[in-house]
Amino acid sequence: MRKPTHLMALLISLPLLSGPALAWVPQLEETVAKNVIDGAYGRRAPVPTFLTVDLGVKDGQFVAGPKVVTAYMGGPACVEGWLAAPTDYSTGSRPASLTVSGQADQLFFQAQDARDSFKNLSAKEALGDDFASKRLANGELRVDVAVRGLPTEQARSAYLVRLKGKDGSLVAPVRSTYVNDWKPIAAAQAAAPATTTDATTASAPATTAPAKGPYQGTLVYYFEPLKAGLGAGDKMDLLIKTEADTDCAYSVVVDLSKFQ
Repeated sequence: MRKPTHLMALLISLPLLSGPALAWVPQLEETVAKNVIDGAYGRRAPVPTFLTVDLGVKDGQFVAGPKVVTAYMGGPACVEGWLAAPTDYSTGSRPASLTVSGQADQLFFQAQDARDSFKNLSAKEALGDDFASKRLANGELRVDVAVRGLPTEQARSAYLVRLKGKDGSLVAPVRSTYVNDWKPIAAAQAAAPATTTDATTASAPATTAPAKGPYQGTLVYYFEPLKAGLGAGDKMDLLIKTEADTDCAYSVVVDLSKFQ
């Protein structure tokens, strides 16, 4: 399959990784592929193939650091309200974490599957069409957004996630979906088990109540950072607007130099 000329130029112009330096890999090459495979087989320490930004709140600050989230729209009060009441979903859901990954992470799982099947996977084989066709396209980056407090499953489509380009433009994902892990938050569903003290009393037939929110689960977005002018080792801003009917929107910093 022919690749667009402008994308190939961007990929070819990327500086080669030297030594153990890390940076997101838009297109796997043999050295990185071998390191990832060797890590999956236990022949070396695993290569970091993803980055998770913990957006949980502890002691009034984001776990990932005080500067990781800023207000893109709506002013500082939006972030202050999040920090003050991280589990109050009456004014909207909260992103719980972001996980970013690329081809290297998917190769790691392919290598694990091969190992578990008693098969050897070489770097050359991993870079072949059969394995490559089951991974992200060259230049794509996957972003998983764990969400807590969504009022309904329908509201998943109300989330907006954008990448801020080098020129300040808002770049939409090339596609989006969600993981099949959506369920009501456990605390909202917890109920005390029924008991009875009269052994002769017939118990009513068990019924299952319909699931009610708030919900938690994972949204997935795919971006092309190179086309937005970002380099493989840059820091990028991911912009998030939840389903809430407010002016609040957030910017989350993601460092592409922390994983391959």
